[in-house]
Amino acid sequence: MVTKNQDSKRPRVGRPPKDMAGDVKARILDAAQRVFLKRGYQSASLDEIAEVAPASKPTIYAHFDGKEALFEAVVARVLDGLTNFEGFEPKGRTVPDKLASLGTEVVERFIDETIGITRATIAEADRFPALSRHVHEHGRDRAAAAVSHVLSDATHTPSRGSKGPFGNKRSVATAQIFMDLILLPMMMRALMGEGAKEIRGELPAFVRERVNFFLAACEADWGK
Repeated sequence: MVTKNQDSKRPRVGRPPKDMAGDVKARILDAAQRVFLKRGYQSASLDEIAEVAPASKPTIYAHFDGKEALFEAVVARVLDGLTNFEGFEPKGRTVPDKLASLGTEVVERFIDETIGITRATIAEADRFPALSRHVHEHGRDRAAAAVSHVLSDATHTPSRGSKGPFGNKRSVATAQIFMDLILLPMMMRALMGEGAKEIRGELPAFVRERVNFFLAACEADWGK
């Protein structure tokens, strides 16, 4: 027999208490991301997202037009997290050390935060062709702009000032080359199913090798 006191201790289903409410939109996006990664877009349902949030379906519709809009919002938020380098300061005193720190950060972010949603986006490329192009183009452009700023700060020296490849109009293009050298190989390995542990084990040596190659190419460019 359940007493009244025991029954009152059971968790209530429905509207969350005030201390759990928080940012409703953020909760919905968190839940949607979990469900999309677990089920894939086609098998994910708003009912499950509402249960995980927790939030009612009318509340979800008050913020998003439907599952498609919610998926696009999840992808956009993950992309923002990958490309937001505000406040990031590379570790180390030398230029190679700073660039190695930056390269490691870029790969780590992809492995930790982005690989799952990237797979989901690729899987839905036929359904969302514009979104897939946006993820690739916008993500690359935003990340390159952010990386360009960090590169400029990390490689600035009084002797060269802003005349190097990071202080002129080619800076974003140079940053894209930096990312292509470091991120793309690791990204493809991760997308093909190689484990994060194996990738991280090789990351320090891999990044250092690519940074040295990148700087050698830049030195040749500076000397022209």
